[in-house]
Amino acid sequence: MKINANTLLEGNKVVLVPYTAEHVPRYHEWMKSPELQQLTASEPLTLDQEYDMQRSWRDDDDKCTFIILDKQRWADGSVEEEQCMVGDVNVFLTDPADPTLAELEIMIAEPGHRGQGVGKEVTRMMMSYGVAKLGVKRFEAKIGLNNQVSIAMFKKLHFQEVSVCQVFSEVTLQMTVDEAVRTRLLEDSAHVEERDYGLTRSGRRGAPKTSSCAAGASSTVKEAPR
Repeated sequence: MKINANTLLEGNKVVLVPYTAEHVPRYHEWMKSPELQQLTASEPLTLDQEYDMQRSWRDDDDKCTFIILDKQRWADGSVEEEQCMVGDVNVFLTDPADPTLAELEIMIAEPGHRGQGVGKEVTRMMMSYGVAKLGVKRFEAKIGLNNQVSIAMFKKLHFQEVSVCQVFSEVTLQMTVDEAVRTRLLEDSAHVEERDYGLTRSGRRGAPKTSSCAAGASSTVKEAPR
């Protein structure tokens, strides 16, 4: 999705950046893992297919994805961005007749970053972005029945179970974005800064090691007109 092609979102523990060709080799290595294939219900792709998929995510109007970076590592300008990657988060606008419905997916690929609240922060950041920038009014998450950690996390975020499909061994959870949810999401993301990805990245490359992200054009995430 081109709307986020130059968007960087900075949270407390993570930085979200657009999925670019530079990220593909590390992503491809992740997806060789049978565990991640099972958790994401994915089939292994060749490297060329992975590049095609990245271009699809960039160009298609019904997909929005960010790569999740470890903020502490990313703050060190001497560390390549690819080495800061810990996962990805995606929104699919799955129903052409209802562009306000979005399927939400998150993958924490690096085991060392699981169980630290990263998934919860990223999910809140992505939901806030979806509400503010994409006009999402209902979120849906489809999760494998064996992925009890993710199911528990989404339920803690007030998603409600709406169905279980034994054939595909997955549960579907949903959340409707009413005014109370909208307010809570925007309050939860009040600390998130939106930056120009290109400018921030250029500044980072020339910056010495620091405790915060390199300076770039920034603002808090603002809500789009309804």
